[in-house]
Amino acid sequence: MTEPLPRGANFVRAKTLWEIGLHIAGNPVTPYGGNRDMVITVGSGSSAHFRPWLRLATGSAILAQDVAEGGVDLAFVNPSALLTQAYRGVGLFPSPLPVRIIAVYPSWDRFVFMVHPRTGIRSLRDLKAKRYPLRVSVREDPTHSTLVLIEQAFAPHDFTLRDIESWGGRLVVCGSPFDDRRMEPLRRGELDAVFDEGIKTWLNEALACELAPLELSEPEFENLGRLGWRRTALPKARFPRLLRDVDTLDFSGWPIYASTALPEQTAYDVCGAIAARAAEIPWEKGTGGTSHMGQDGEATPMDVPLHPGAERWYREHAARACPTTP
Repeated sequence: MTEPLPRGANFVRAKTLWEIGLHIAGNPVTPYGGNRDMVITVGSGSSAHFRPWLRLATGSAILAQDVAEGGVDLAFVNPSALLTQAYRGVGLFPSPLPVRIIAVYPSWDRFVFMVHPRTGIRSLRDLKAKRYPLRVSVREDPTHSTLVLIEQAFAPHDFTLRDIESWGGRLVVCGSPFDDRRMEPLRRGELDAVFDEGIKTWLNEALACELAPLELSEPEFENLGRLGWRRTALPKARFPRLLRDVDTLDFSGWPIYASTALPEQTAYDVCGAIAARAAEIPWEKGTGGTSHMGQDGEATPMDVPLHPGAERWYREHAARACPTTP
């Protein structure tokens, strides 16, 4: 069996530090917005001061600003649509940032506005017009990408999540999509709505509890499309309790991205590193792993160009042609 670690005591120490960091960052009592993210720095520790060479980080979408400014060399974001906003200079970003994709971790997902028919709400416009006191389950992390999408969808109708509270409604917050703080009141009939992604973990149960997806209007899809949110199908084939396929918003893909300033060879080597360590990466089941990470696809939407170094790697190694940089 091939040893998954590079040979040498130094890499045993590096792996030990990684496990320590992962445990500390993953402490369940750490609040969202706290010390829950990690940056991995590759460099030289052979002198009195560590000399960083390559910095890779997890974090929120607005970390793209730090990538563009050179504070971080590569970052990992969920979903692809928020990197599109950085590239286009829309939504969260007042001007375009020079970002490029290295790879997209394949992750199939959708965002859905689920509402119980007893509310009489059939659209976002209805929600504003009725000023309905909705009991809605959303994420508790104030920087979470789903809250960005919700507020961007509400903005053309001139209301916010906080307005729902002012109408007598309640935000029932949760950490993960299948948090007990969501699922238990859902089962008890105490929720009117769920606005979220991660649908493989909760949507079937929401449908069993008689919630139904809101369908956005053409102008709503067009507005969100300009912001980078792709229109896509919520398929009955995956969720049999649906009456039919319903158009909703794509929440797929986790891009690993860099600035255009990242050297071409470095981007090339990062792609090679992902392929070489593919067996150690916890891929989502059924998404294809490395075979799709440089191609626009259902689990890997790409509306941002590849970095030239990544493009070269995929051209030389992938079985099929990859997108080209304009």
